[in-house]
Amino acid sequence: MSDIQAAKVPAEATPLRRQPVQQRSAKRVEQMLDASAALIDELGYDALTTTLIAKRAGVAVGSLYQFFPDKRAVVQALTARNLDRFVGAVNERLKQLGPEHWWDVVDSILDIYLEMHRTVPGFSKVHFGDIIDRQLLDETRDNNAVIVDSLTDLVATQVDRPVEDLRFAITIANEVADALMKLAFRREPSGDERIVAEAKYVVKGYLAARFGERS
Repeated sequence: MSDIQAAKVPAEATPLRRQPVQQRSAKRVEQMLDASAALIDELGYDALTTTLIAKRAGVAVGSLYQFFPDKRAVVQALTARNLDRFVGAVNERLKQLGPEHWWDVVDSILDIYLEMHRTVPGFSKVHFGDIIDRQLLDETRDNNAVIVDSLTDLVATQVDRPVEDLRFAITIANEVADALMKLAFRREPSGDERIVAEAKYVVKGYLAARFGERS
């Protein structure tokens, strides 16, 4: 299986005014993203401002504006970074599975999501962007479609199935899991484990019925 280095998020979805070329500039951008994540945890997205981000990051506001036009763009970049981490972690898990076990990755996908929700600053408040904008990651697709396309690319390297069949099935599985995970977090801030377990059961059952039980 080939490595997938990044999720399928077009560059225009995270509208940096200019790309950081030098290592020092790249580090400043990372500091801004880290600062925005911490502030979202503390204050929420609505109270976030570019001034607060710059102050927490230890940079001048003008430095922030060299890279980002507004706070939304900062959070777009933060969300894209989180998606890259999520897809990378799923990719690592898939490499450990044989083609006949590909939907066992459902457990890992939901566990990775839970772990990010519990440990990654800011993630529990914005997830993959729907709280801010259903098309935060890409103005041409909703956020769930971006996730589905990325997961489809991963699974397609493992399974000898038409890509469109995979995409459709993963779309259904993702929407079901998304609804159940939202319910889990409404019931329990860290995620109700019983509902998470049911989400795994339902999604695995659907995929098994769709593609046939493995031997």
